[in-house]
Amino acid sequence: MPSPAITALDAAQLPYRLVSHGAVGSLAEAAAARGVAVPDVVKTIVVRRGGNDHLFVLTPGDRVISWPKLRTLLGVHRLSMPDAAGALAATGYERGTITPFGASTAWPVVADERLRGREITLGAGERGLAIAVDADAAIAALDATVADVTDPQPTR
Repeated sequence: MPSPAITALDAAQLPYRLVSHGAVGSLAEAAAARGVAVPDVVKTIVVRRGGNDHLFVLTPGDRVISWPKLRTLLGVHRLSMPDAAGALAATGYERGTITPFGASTAWPVVADERLRGREITLGAGERGLAIAVDADAAIAALDATVADVTDPQPTR
């Protein structure tokens, strides 16, 4: 039985390619396993505005959310990230598998503008499985708001 993500992709008639890979321990490992560059591994971050009010933020793998930019975009003063149990409750997916496709609630989506014009990979709702999809088509299917909401990943 396919994951809710695959069911949602099929229902949206969004062309995609499944990428099956083993367990990965880092973003770099995920990129290598998927055969893509790190920026093309999209992180789906669950953000809480308050109470039971969440949204998804899609960020390139080599970038992190800019909280000031995101707060300004959303017109709020405070945002947080739920813990693992909260993310599961809000989406129906475990961390590491989260995708806006087929989530238990269709929360709003914000996509970083750097995703446009490329093929991206993102979680498919199951460990070791990703989807490769045209970013512009995914953004349209999700009715995502596109904006500059990230900063470069800090170097260690």
